[in-house]
Amino acid sequence: MSFETVDGTLNISCSMVMTTALAAILLLIGFWIRKKVNFLTKYCIPAPVVGGFLFMFITFAGHQSGAFAFKFDTTFQSPFMVAFFTTVGLGASLSLLKKGGILLIVYWLIAGVVSIIQNCISIGLANVTGLKYPYALLAGAISMIGGHGAAGSYGSTFTDMGYPAGITVGAAAATLGLIFGVLAGGPVAHMLIEKNHLTPDNSETLDTSVEEINAGHGEKLTSLDVLQNVTSILFCMALGTEISGWIGKLIGMSFPSYVGAMFVAMLVRNLNEQFHWYHFKFPLVDGTGDIMLNLYLSMALMSLNLYQLLDLIGPVLLIVVTQVVVLVLLSIFVVFPILGKNYDAAVMCAGLLGHGLGATPSALVNMTAVKDKYGMSRKAFMIVPIVGAFLVDIIYQPQTIAFIKFFVQDFAG
Repeated sequence: MSFETVDGTLNISCSMVMTTALAAILLLIGFWIRKKVNFLTKYCIPAPVVGGFLFMFITFAGHQSGAFAFKFDTTFQSPFMVAFFTTVGLGASLSLLKKGGILLIVYWLIAGVVSIIQNCISIGLANVTGLKYPYALLAGAISMIGGHGAAGSYGSTFTDMGYPAGITVGAAAATLGLIFGVLAGGPVAHMLIEKNHLTPDNSETLDTSVEEINAGHGEKLTSLDVLQNVTSILFCMALGTEISGWIGKLIGMSFPSYVGAMFVAMLVRNLNEQFHWYHFKFPLVDGTGDIMLNLYLSMALMSLNLYQLLDLIGPVLLIVVTQVVVLVLLSIFVVFPILGKNYDAAVMCAGLLGHGLGATPSALVNMTAVKDKYGMSRKAFMIVPIVGAFLVDIIYQPQTIAFIKFFVQDFAG
């Protein structure tokens, strides 16, 4: 860390190790604050969002006063993000998909169509408000379906393309969507259940435990187990990043490196189930992914420049609110009937609002709240996490890339 005063402003420069350490400290602070503030816990606001935004306001105060400014070396930020999405891909077992049946396919297609609608809303409102297409798309499926991780990744891509507020807009949109998603999910399910006098189907015997297929079964990890699983993550990251680079050259635009890594990881996971190359340990991989995501988000948010968002917040907020209203209406009048107009359908609508506006944990928060009041929906608790965690990416990623290719490259200038 170095200090230099230029024109009365104290410039604080942090090395990549110091930047990573600060991100970890802010992450722990975020967990501590979230435990102390009921609102943050109730609405499942991520700890890195809490700690990162706190520091972001500190840097904003320094910028506005001209007293101090931070400069971070975020070299590790991109590898953290790629590592997280690689672990998501490694959790995508075909055995899970076989358990879901036709209802899983229907819900998956619904989520995919929702992602297309969200991007259409973003582009449409960009034309109305004059918001640049990249910023509008960051308030679409990227941050709604994709959550903070995708918002940060695509935001970084747009920043490299010449849109400096990309990461800031993505983080703001993802946070707003997450809050709205949790606020809307429970009430919508409650209304559907009460209006239609729905009750759980206690006779269903569907095994819903997504964890069963990924279970660690309590075996003690050996050093070789750890090495094999970490190596598989690194291998998928390396090969996937190369593949993303080749795709980028093929389509003539920047292609997110994590997309290639995630799909390579999905392939490796399912091939390993057939050929047993190594002892896959999901708890280790999943825990690694959580750490990588939290560090990535903490680092990304703490280095945001809030002042870049001031002129954009109005149009971005309008797009996010429109996304919420449209998805609520779709859930009530379209999705609920398609899924069968039964109790499972109502709970799945709560889940869709959770991960369709925020993240898969938000979907689980919504469905758990409904379950605690009305009863269990085994189908919902199996299908929604599978789709929200990884399956929807198969549809939302390619069509989002197509939107970026068409609008940003050809029209944004």
